[in-house]
Amino acid sequence: MDSFNYPILAREGRAHLLIAVTCGVLATWLFGYWSIIVWLLIGLVCQFFRDPKRRISDQPGAIVSPASGKIVALGETDNPYLAGVKSLKISIFMNVFSVHSNLIPMGGAIRQCWYQRGKFFNAALDKASRANERNAIWIQTEQGADIVSVQIAGLIARRILSYVKPGDMVKTGQRYGFIRFGSRVDVYLPRDTRVAVQLGQRVLSGNDIIGFCPKP
Repeated sequence: MDSFNYPILAREGRAHLLIAVTCGVLATWLFGYWSIIVWLLIGLVCQFFRDPKRRISDQPGAIVSPASGKIVALGETDNPYLAGVKSLKISIFMNVFSVHSNLIPMGGAIRQCWYQRGKFFNAALDKASRANERNAIWIQTEQGADIVSVQIAGLIARRILSYVKPGDMVKTGQRYGFIRFGSRVDVYLPRDTRVAVQLGQRVLSGNDIIGFCPKP
């Protein structure tokens, strides 16, 4: 099992928390007891930007969930990023209470990245995969399998962050990006992947296995 330094509180939220705490201190000074409302909001900021430690599986071929949320789509489809390739697509919807940092589902080399501007439909809807703003990364595993992980903006989400580029070597469970507020991650896997989740199931990023990559 690889050991990664998860930040507990996502670095993407530290400026927001600093502003929120400053407002909380000011509200306490001005309004005393009534500032409790502001401190409750600060608690929500901490909840949203939490980035807890995970236990990444070391099982051979394990593909871990890149996001925390609910499985809203699962099935075979044409891969929109790899021409002529049929893939197994698993979609994970993250609401505002989910952990929003994204992890590498399976280690390998980053072959390509794509960023596409788009709309901001509710990320729980299937049309979000095609119409919403999104960022995709193509990972080629050591076994030669192709995996595409796609961060998709949602109704409220307006910022997708990704920290990898073509040529990077990445490991299973490595933190690679963040989406602010409700959003979605689509994962395109080899079509003969052995699925380990079902529609409607809730998964935790890194901790849960969504499938096992076929042997070469």
